[in-house]
Amino acid sequence: MHDLQFILTLTGGLEAALVFGYLSQRLGLSPIVGYLLAGIAIGPHTPGFVADQAMAEQFAEIGVILLMFGVGLQFHVKELLEVRRVAIPGAICQSVLATLLGCLVARGVGWSWPTGVVFGLAVSVASTVVLLRVLVDNNDLHTPAGHIAVGWLVVEDLFTVFMLVILPVLFSPGNSEMGSIPGAITLSLIKIALLVALTFFVGGRIIPWLLAQVAATRSRELFTLTVLVLALGIAVGSAKFFGVSMALGAFLAGMVVRQSEFSFRAASEALPMRDAFAVLFFVSVGMLFNPAQLMETPGLILATLAIILLGKPLAALGIVLVLGYAPRVALSVAIALAQIGEFSFILATAGRDLGILGENGSNTLVAAAIISISLNPLLYRLIVPLENRAKHTRFWRMLEVRARRGTAQKAEDVTRHHVPVSRDRAVLVGYGPTGRTVARLLSENGIDPIVLELNLDAIHELNAESIASLYGDATHREILKEAGIESAVALILSSAGMQGSEEVIRLARDLNPELRIIARAAYLRDIPALRQAGADAVFSGEGEVALNMTELILRQLGATPEQIDRERERIRFELFGGPMSMEPFVLPTGRDGNMSD
Repeated sequence: MHDLQFILTLTGGLEAALVFGYLSQRLGLSPIVGYLLAGIAIGPHTPGFVADQAMAEQFAEIGVILLMFGVGLQFHVKELLEVRRVAIPGAICQSVLATLLGCLVARGVGWSWPTGVVFGLAVSVASTVVLLRVLVDNNDLHTPAGHIAVGWLVVEDLFTVFMLVILPVLFSPGNSEMGSIPGAITLSLIKIALLVALTFFVGGRIIPWLLAQVAATRSRELFTLTVLVLALGIAVGSAKFFGVSMALGAFLAGMVVRQSEFSFRAASEALPMRDAFAVLFFVSVGMLFNPAQLMETPGLILATLAIILLGKPLAALGIVLVLGYAPRVALSVAIALAQIGEFSFILATAGRDLGILGENGSNTLVAAAIISISLNPLLYRLIVPLENRAKHTRFWRMLEVRARRGTAQKAEDVTRHHVPVSRDRAVLVGYGPTGRTVARLLSENGIDPIVLELNLDAIHELNAESIASLYGDATHREILKEAGIESAVALILSSAGMQGSEEVIRLARDLNPELRIIARAAYLRDIPALRQAGADAVFSGEGEVALNMTELILRQLGATPEQIDRERERIRFELFGGPMSMEPFVLPTGRDGNMSD
């Protein structure tokens, strides 16, 4: 019976998440809204099927660990350093302000100060998933506003990790006396320092070595299993031996793996498992939601939404403007941060585990998350109309002039000391004899190759030759995106008989419809499938051997050049499947319009 309940909870949760997530996506909302609604649908406060709450929470624990491991894998120090002047003070000031406002709201409804702190912290943290989705959908990810918003969230993520460590120290029953709190914090910081040192200095050597040994087996299953064991093992070990949160251990594990050459493959291999358990995490949060309580405390929800939709954006807007950025950038950053999501729920879960945050607080956060996540894409689309109305005002023009003056000297210095050379890029899968030749020809003709490989020896060789490379499986969308497929001019599959070639072509074509794709097939029978998947040109060793042998025989028999050309085209037509395969495939010239000699 217990096993049946386990299966019913898992299946019911995933099925409900699929249905509601799909409907949310079709409505142009974040799937997170659908997952939360799915949890409400199978929760104890709505009619129909009721999932096992305890089991759902166990799934949620794994979801939190894998979410934090993913945050560590995607933690870009470079992105933070590029916008540190605005992201660090901005995120800290906004988080402190939102936390204070949350505390005031909590105290206004009679909650304790500890409850107010946890509630305020949960309200202060925006969702990385939602923010990235909004920026990508509006083509703003790689703009100044996108860089600032991402760096801002990196700081918020670090702040959240720190608070997950500090909350048990501050509010656990054993530290209720004020005199014991400094000692408990000091002891906790010592434990954290030891954990960080052990993870980076010892794990930094053992983990890459372990991943290298597993990668050498060429088994995708073993590599995925190793990544999951590392994430879960370090997370559980951190809690067991150092007394810190499993979230911190998982975050550190992700950071260590990211510093190795296996980071992108680890991210792509672990992504499906992480996403599945992250979905169950949101479902478990939704199960806690009691719709009936909304009618009892509508003022609390409205006050919480006022902090999220007005307080946080206004604070971010003011901070970015004070630091000298253009009003359009400030407005974009402010609205992108006007929502809460996964980290709010992680903090709320920590508060519930400590007995601080009650059911009413969790209900309020879920309701505020659903509403703010639903509204965020709509609000972001209002930026252009708002700019069009405001750009004629004197205040807006004054802000733009000040921003231009502040960045003019910096841009002049960059231009004076660095003249960028813009070159085309081609993604090359495989670095065997054919791949080496293709990479050399591309480089000689003004096109930068980036090689995707699963052979570590080839990766080391490429690094020694200063050729851009990426260790990862090209059948994963994230690996292709990391290689720059969305802005590349060509994709070249240089390995014959590569497993998943059709999937690679389909993914690449989906990410970049204008991409020119050349593929290599082991056998002639494989050509139609590759062309149907979206390849512009396909070459096969069998066909090329037949062509060369035919040409040699005709020359020895005394055929004229015209006869040889005519016969070659006829055979090519028969072997490669039609006139489209005979069309010339011309790679573009460099950005300056010239091919190098």
